[in-house]
Amino acid sequence: MTIAAVDIVIGGTAVRIAVTDENFRHLLLDHYGDFIGETESADPIELMIDLTPSSAIDEIDAEDDLQVVNESGIWILRRGDFRARYDPDRRCGVVRQGANRYSIDAVLRIVHSIDLAGEGGFLLHAASAIRDGRAFIFAGRSGAGKTTIARLAPAGVSLLSDEISWVRPSAERFVAWGTPFTGELGQPGVNRSAPVGALYFLEQARENRITRLEGAEAVRLLLENILFFADDPRLVRRVFDNACAFAESTSIFRLSFLPDSSAWELIR
Repeated sequence: MTIAAVDIVIGGTAVRIAVTDENFRHLLLDHYGDFIGETESADPIELMIDLTPSSAIDEIDAEDDLQVVNESGIWILRRGDFRARYDPDRRCGVVRQGANRYSIDAVLRIVHSIDLAGEGGFLLHAASAIRDGRAFIFAGRSGAGKTTIARLAPAGVSLLSDEISWVRPSAERFVAWGTPFTGELGQPGVNRSAPVGALYFLEQARENRITRLEGAEAVRLLLENILFFADDPRLVRRVFDNACAFAESTSIFRLSFLPDSSAWELIR
C-alpha cells in the first residue's frame, strides 16, 4: 500500500493529509489549490484518511447531526458522512469518510477551530478581504450581505474568504488569513494575511451608515459568529476570552449598506 501526503497550509498551520487513493489525492490537490504546499512547521497536524464507501459505513446514519466531544483527551468527531478521532497532544488523527471533499472540509474546520482556541484565535463565519495592507472582516447572519460585500469589492482588493475567516493574534494585533472554504461566491480566498483593520457586522439598508460597537454588544455579536463545534467547557472559556481580547484591540462597527459598490467608500 502506497501512502501519499498532501500538505494543506491555512494560516501558517499545516495539516498533512495521508491518503492511499490516487484519485482522492488529486481531488485534494485540485480543491485546495494555492493552499497546497510545503510547510516550514516541524510539527504539522497529521490526518490519515480511511476511505470507505458510504454503503459500507454501517454505523453512520446519513441524517446524523455533527457531534464533537472530548473523550479522555481525544476528540471524537461524528457526522452523517464521516467519523474521526483527533489527538491534540500528538497532533494526529484518523478520518473515516467517503471519497468527497465535503467531509474533509468539515474535519479541517473543526480541527482548526480546536487548534486556534488554544492559540488565542478563532474561525469566524465572515467574509474578509485585504485592502491597502489591512484586512477587513464582514460578519453577519445568513442573508446579511457577506457574499454581496465580497462581490462588490473594488479593484485592488484581495478576497481572503467569502465564508470563513481565520483569525489569530500576532505580536501586536490580530491577523486575518485567507482560507479555501467557500460560500455562495464559490471563490477560494488568496493564501495571504494582513493585520485586521476593522470588523463590520453587516445589515442591508436603504443608506450607507456605520455605527461603532463597543463592550458587551461587540463581544456578543462576535461570539454569535465564531465557529466552534466542541462541547468542552474549558475550550469554550478560551474562545470567550479570545473574543474579549479581539474586541478590546480591534475597531468594530455595524455597517448598514446599500447593495452597491458605494458601501466600500466607508470601509477604511
